[in-house]
Amino acid sequence: MNRALKKAYFVEINKAKDLYNKKFYDQSFKNLERAHILGQQSLLPHLETHWWMFKIGVKKSNNKEIFGQALRIFACFPGYLLGWVPKGNTGGANISAVKPMPIPEEFSDLLKSYSVWRDVAIRLIILISILSAYFLVK
Repeated sequence: MNRALKKAYFVEINKAKDLYNKKFYDQSFKNLERAHILGQQSLLPHLETHWWMFKIGVKKSNNKEIFGQALRIFACFPGYLLGWVPKGNTGGANISAVKPMPIPEEFSDLLKSYSVWRDVAIRLIILISILSAYFLVK
Protein backbone atom coordinates (compact mmCIF):
# COMPACT_ATOMS: atom_id res chain seq x y z
CA MET A 1 0.00 0.00 0.00
CA ASN A 2 1.55 3.30 -1.04
CA ARG A 3 1.80 6.23 1.37
CA ALA A 4 -1.17 8.22 0.02
CA LEU A 5 -3.43 5.17 -0.01
CA LYS A 6 -2.35 4.22 3.51
CA LYS A 7 -3.07 7.76 4.75
CA ALA A 8 -6.55 7.76 3.18
CA TYR A 9 -7.24 4.32 4.67
CA PHE A 10 -6.27 5.47 8.17
CA VAL A 11 -8.43 8.59 7.88
CA GLU A 12 -11.47 6.41 7.12
CA ILE A 13 -10.77 3.64 9.66
CA ASN A 14 -10.03 6.14 12.43
CA LYS A 15 -13.25 8.06 11.69
CA ALA A 16 -15.12 4.76 11.79
CA LYS A 17 -13.62 3.80 15.15
CA ASP A 18 -14.37 7.22 16.61
CA LEU A 19 -17.99 7.02 15.45
CA TYR A 20 -18.25 3.45 16.77
CA ASN A 21 -17.01 4.57 20.19
CA LYS A 22 -19.67 7.29 20.15
CA LYS A 23 -22.29 4.62 19.31
CA PHE A 24 -23.01 6.10 15.84
CA TYR A 25 -22.97 2.65 14.27
CA ASP A 26 -24.60 3.48 10.93
CA GLN A 27 -22.20 6.35 10.26
CA SER A 28 -19.29 4.21 11.43
CA PHE A 29 -20.29 1.49 8.99
CA LYS A 30 -20.27 3.96 6.10
CA ASN A 31 -16.66 4.90 6.92
CA LEU A 32 -15.78 1.22 7.23
CA GLU A 33 -17.14 0.65 3.73
CA ARG A 34 -14.88 3.43 2.48
CA ALA A 35 -11.92 2.01 4.42
CA HIS A 36 -12.67 -1.41 2.92
CA ILE A 37 -12.46 -0.05 -0.61
CA LEU A 38 -9.08 1.50 0.18
CA GLY A 39 -7.58 -1.35 2.18
CA GLN A 40 -8.95 -4.55 0.72
CA GLN A 41 -5.85 -5.42 -1.30
CA SER A 42 -3.73 -5.52 1.89
CA LEU A 43 -4.33 -8.33 4.36
CA LEU A 44 -4.31 -6.52 7.71
CA PRO A 45 -6.37 -3.47 6.67
CA HIS A 46 -8.82 -5.83 4.96
CA LEU A 47 -9.17 -7.94 8.10
CA GLU A 48 -9.47 -4.83 10.25
CA THR A 49 -12.42 -3.43 8.29
CA HIS A 50 -14.28 -6.74 8.42
CA TRP A 51 -13.59 -7.09 12.16
CA TRP A 52 -15.11 -3.67 12.85
CA MET A 53 -18.07 -4.44 10.58
CA PHE A 54 -18.55 -7.65 12.56
CA LYS A 55 -18.49 -5.65 15.80
CA ILE A 56 -21.19 -3.33 14.47
CA GLY A 57 -23.26 -6.36 13.48
CA VAL A 58 -22.99 -7.59 17.08
CA LYS A 59 -23.89 -4.18 18.54
CA LYS A 60 -26.93 -3.93 16.27
CA SER A 61 -27.89 -7.62 16.72
CA ASN A 62 -27.80 -7.98 12.93
CA ASN A 63 -27.39 -11.71 12.35
CA LYS A 64 -26.95 -11.30 8.59
CA GLU A 65 -24.04 -8.90 9.16
CA ILE A 66 -22.52 -11.06 11.91
CA PHE A 67 -22.60 -14.19 9.74
CA GLY A 68 -21.54 -12.33 6.59
CA GLN A 69 -18.58 -10.69 8.31
CA ALA A 70 -17.47 -13.94 9.96
CA LEU A 71 -17.35 -15.55 6.51
CA ARG A 72 -15.51 -12.58 5.05
CA ILE A 73 -12.93 -12.60 7.85
CA PHE A 74 -12.06 -16.20 6.98
CA ALA A 75 -12.20 -15.47 3.24
CA CYS A 76 -9.63 -12.67 3.62
CA PHE A 77 -6.84 -15.23 3.89
CA PRO A 78 -7.39 -17.16 0.65
CA GLY A 79 -8.42 -13.92 -1.08
CA TYR A 80 -5.13 -12.33 -0.08
CA LEU A 81 -3.04 -15.40 -0.88
CA LEU A 82 -4.59 -15.64 -4.32
CA GLY A 83 -4.55 -11.86 -4.79
CA TRP A 84 -8.20 -11.75 -5.70
CA VAL A 85 -10.49 -9.19 -4.15
CA PRO A 86 -13.35 -7.52 -6.02
CA LYS A 87 -12.19 -3.97 -6.73
CA GLY A 88 -14.46 -1.32 -5.25
CA ASN A 89 -16.49 -3.76 -3.14
CA THR A 90 -17.71 -2.07 0.04
CA GLY A 91 -17.47 -5.21 2.19
CA GLY A 92 -20.86 -5.24 3.90
CA ALA A 93 -23.02 -8.35 4.08
CA ASN A 94 -25.67 -6.50 2.03
CA ILE A 95 -23.37 -6.85 -1.02
CA SER A 96 -22.08 -10.02 -2.64
CA ALA A 97 -18.54 -10.66 -1.41
CA VAL A 98 -17.40 -11.28 -4.99
CA LYS A 99 -19.06 -8.31 -6.69
CA PRO A 100 -16.73 -5.65 -8.14
CA MET A 101 -18.18 -2.17 -7.71
CA PRO A 102 -17.40 1.30 -9.05
CA ILE A 103 -14.65 3.16 -7.21
CA PRO A 104 -15.88 6.40 -5.62
CA GLU A 105 -14.56 9.35 -7.61
CA GLU A 106 -12.58 10.73 -4.67
CA PHE A 107 -10.62 7.44 -4.48
CA SER A 108 -10.04 6.94 -8.21
CA ASP A 109 -6.55 8.51 -8.25
CA LEU A 110 -5.51 6.50 -5.19
CA LEU A 111 -6.60 3.20 -6.75
CA LYS A 112 -5.94 3.80 -10.45
CA SER A 113 -2.83 1.62 -10.51
CA TYR A 114 -4.49 -1.22 -8.55
CA SER A 115 -4.98 -4.31 -10.69
CA VAL A 116 -6.67 -7.41 -9.32
CA TRP A 117 -5.22 -9.53 -12.13
CA ARG A 118 -1.69 -8.26 -11.52
CA ASP A 119 -2.02 -9.23 -7.85
CA VAL A 120 -3.34 -12.67 -8.82
CA ALA A 121 -0.44 -13.20 -11.24
CA ILE A 122 2.19 -12.07 -8.71
CA ARG A 123 0.85 -14.29 -5.94
CA LEU A 124 0.51 -17.29 -8.25
CA ILE A 125 4.13 -16.89 -9.31
CA ILE A 126 5.17 -16.72 -5.65
CA LEU A 127 3.03 -19.74 -4.76
CA ILE A 128 4.39 -21.79 -7.67
CA SER A 129 7.94 -20.80 -6.72
CA ILE A 130 7.43 -21.85 -3.10
CA LEU A 131 5.81 -25.13 -4.08
CA SER A 132 8.55 -25.83 -6.64
CA ALA A 133 11.26 -25.16 -4.10
CA TYR A 134 9.51 -27.40 -1.58
CA PHE A 135 9.23 -30.32 -3.97
CA LEU A 136 12.78 -29.87 -5.28
CA VAL A 137 14.15 -30.10 -1.75
CA LYS A 138 12.12 -33.23 -0.95
